[in-house]
Amino acid sequence: MTDVPATDASPSSGSGAEPSASATPATAGATAGETAGETPADEAAAAGTMAAGDWPPLSVVMPARNEADHLDDAVRAVLAQDYPGTLEVVVAVAPSDDDTAAVAARLATADGRVRVVDNPAGTAPSGLNRAIEVADGAVIARVDAHAELTAGYLRTAVATLRATGAGNVGGVQRAVGRGPMQRAVAAAMSSRFGTGDARFHYGGEPGPTDTVYLGVFDRAALDAVGRFDERLVRNQDYELNIRLRDAGHVVWFDPELQVVYRPRTSLKALASQYGQYGRWKRVVLRQHPGSVKWRQLVPPAALVANVAGLVGAAVTPWALVVPGTYVAGVIGASVLVAKGEPALLVRLPGVFVTMHMSWGAGFLAGPPRGAV
Repeated sequence: MTDVPATDASPSSGSGAEPSASATPATAGATAGETAGETPADEAAAAGTMAAGDWPPLSVVMPARNEADHLDDAVRAVLAQDYPGTLEVVVAVAPSDDDTAAVAARLATADGRVRVVDNPAGTAPSGLNRAIEVADGAVIARVDAHAELTAGYLRTAVATLRATGAGNVGGVQRAVGRGPMQRAVAAAMSSRFGTGDARFHYGGEPGPTDTVYLGVFDRAALDAVGRFDERLVRNQDYELNIRLRDAGHVVWFDPELQVVYRPRTSLKALASQYGQYGRWKRVVLRQHPGSVKWRQLVPPAALVANVAGLVGAAVTPWALVVPGTYVAGVIGASVLVAKGEPALLVRLPGVFVTMHMSWGAGFLAGPPRGAV
């Protein structure tokens, strides 16, 4: 039910509509294979056999703040990719309370493909832009420090980018937990009851979409629209995809692209995260009102309806129908998503309620003070 950016940490065109089929090959660069009946996936597979010299130089940009526990795994997963062309990783290190800077420096010393830049502003979009400024690649891939690329991700993404002519290509945020609570959060994030119809959470058919997780960008398209909006602490990826689509570029979803994401490990941290998602979504919708999706309106509507029902119960017990229906839905969804695992079943109701109500409360509270 909630709308989470990648890295929105949760992330549609200015009109709010999906791009039409005519917008993909015609305006984004059709290839001869497409006119012969081949799909972009077919062409991407064929592109995978190209000589190394034909692959564009690729820069992975990675913002990092308080990520000492995850940065090593994230960078090593990138360096282990089988990308045939030139590959570099640019880590933008923000002021941190842990050893993130030391970990980044050690990784750069150990492998010449890793570079480190400072991100004094401390936010994800500022870090991404600082990394892009020094990056050498004709293709830019965003990877967050708490994410791990699966095998073949970069090769497949660049091949799909070339085959479709898209401005941005991305895939599935595969939430994976290690302990019982983190596993419950991961399961909720990967369900339609938890996140609505955003394909990047659970997969679907390849094709044009409103947003994707992280993203692999054509450098020229990214530069032309002004890169990431540094005023947006959250939802900067979603907002960037709006501008790409408004400029005539396609945002392409490929379910073969999978990125492991480590979600929050407590309800308190989850509530803070989703509250911020909701608040910053209001900022993006104020900038691009035509981009609103139904999934973004359900959580605040559910919060208002449930509170009204509980208050109205003092007048008539019939007012409890709405909160009662919501509770029944939460329990039913928890049973289905838990798939017989007691450790998940006892935690999922709290996770679902936290995600929905925190996002809704943040959305209703509106933009943080001083936000654009």
